[in-house]
Amino acid sequence: MTDSVRADVWVWSVRVYRSRSLATAACKAGHVAVNGTKVKPSAPVRVGDRVEALTPGGSRVHVVRTLLTRRVGAAIAAEAMEDLSPPPLPKTERPAPVAVRERGAGRPTKRDRRRLDRLRGR
Repeated sequence: MTDSVRADVWVWSVRVYRSRSLATAACKAGHVAVNGTKVKPSAPVRVGDRVEALTPGGSRVHVVRTLLTRRVGAAIAAEAMEDLSPPPLPKTERPAPVAVRERGAGRPTKRDRRRLDRLRGR
């Protein structure tokens, strides 16, 4: 058994990223750090390392417990790492979109104005 695994392979195998190519691209873009240092896809990951990954869902922090070289089931992936990720931020409500008219469309017609009033709840 090896004592290290590529960084992109490990973050893909424990399901941080959906595909190996996304994991490789994230490493190249500097979104994956091992022990506080941004790494290339081929950087070694060892047991006990702290892996931080920036994903669309937020920042994820894991401590490596087991080295994996291929994608495994969710239960095994959960056992292969210790999750230290901060809790997700609550979603904020966004205001309703403002009615936008095409530039140069002129003034709204009576029909357009009535539709806008209905949209605004008047």
